[in-house]
Amino acid sequence: MSKRLAKQLLWWQKTREEEEDLSVSNMASPSGCSHYVRSCFLKAPCCGKLYVCRLCHDAEENHQMDRFKVREVQCSECQTLQQTQQTCQQCHMQFGEYYCDICHLFDKDKKQYHCQPCGICRIGPREKYFHCEKCNLCLAQDLRGNHKCVENVSRQDCPVCMEDIHTSRIGAHVLSCGHLLHKSCFDSMITTGMYRCPLCMHSAWNMKDQWVEMDKEIAESPMPPEYHGATAKILCNDCQTHCTVPFHVLGMKCSGCGSYNTAQDGGLIQQPQL
Repeated sequence: MSKRLAKQLLWWQKTREEEEDLSVSNMASPSGCSHYVRSCFLKAPCCGKLYVCRLCHDAEENHQMDRFKVREVQCSECQTLQQTQQTCQQCHMQFGEYYCDICHLFDKDKKQYHCQPCGICRIGPREKYFHCEKCNLCLAQDLRGNHKCVENVSRQDCPVCMEDIHTSRIGAHVLSCGHLLHKSCFDSMITTGMYRCPLCMHSAWNMKDQWVEMDKEIAESPMPPEYHGATAKILCNDCQTHCTVPFHVLGMKCSGCGSYNTAQDGGLIQQPQL
């Protein structure tokens, strides 16, 4: 592994640890659950049972709670059952700093906002995000005009864990090819040395520096004499170029874009021995 790549991996690991520390400090207090900070129970419209949140319900039951159909909540302070609202009609306890009367989401204030096209609440603040109509999800403002659109991309499951992305509480990471992963799954890819999109095999980030290191390693590692002049047909996963290049066990460089993210297409082509 090159020194530059090792440094990059250490940076990703440190960032991930800092995020985990933050998530622990932001966990729900005894007033609520491990998912949300709130002072009420939702009455499940499907089975009539009381749960702090739909995720707690779904973990215990063999069916899912439809958040949009919730009509009643029970105050955790005075146990009064009432229609969904932000403040208890009996004891005036605030059920959540943030409340959405569409998603029936109660939580502490995280600058949430309800995105009508997405159909659910997102963590904001709103002004730092925009809704991409083609991708059909909210993205950070710095990606406006700076990402590859894939139609309805968030409606696809994460290709790493095969879990839902669109409604997940885990943030999404947009790869340069336009495909989405859970951020935690992307971090796991980095730490395990995977650098390609699991769907299209395109490089997941700019690998230019790594390709320079690969050039040096190959230059310092000549192939045995019996392979001199041997070539192979390859397909570049980054630019889709088909080309014939010198064969090397460490990697074969695309003659189109310079990427080593390539796949061999067929066997070796040996030059006739003179």
